[in-house]
Amino acid sequence: MALDEPKNEDEVFDEKGTKFIIDKDLLNQAQPISVDFIESDRGSGFKLTSGLAEPEGGCGSSCGGC
Repeated sequence: MALDEPKNEDEVFDEKGTKFIIDKDLLNQAQPISVDFIESDRGSGFKLTSGLAEPEGGCGSSCGGC
């Protein structure tokens, strides 16, 4: 997830005043996509889930201790 400006190959969605931009090819591969803001005892931030398969051998986390 990053800040960016839309390009010709992007799909743009506006959800409650927040603009989301995603590459059309990636959107076709990853549907459905969900973006949630969560708060927990470990902190708060965005949680992205999609229909993409997780890489084998990984837990899908950047924690490094999976």
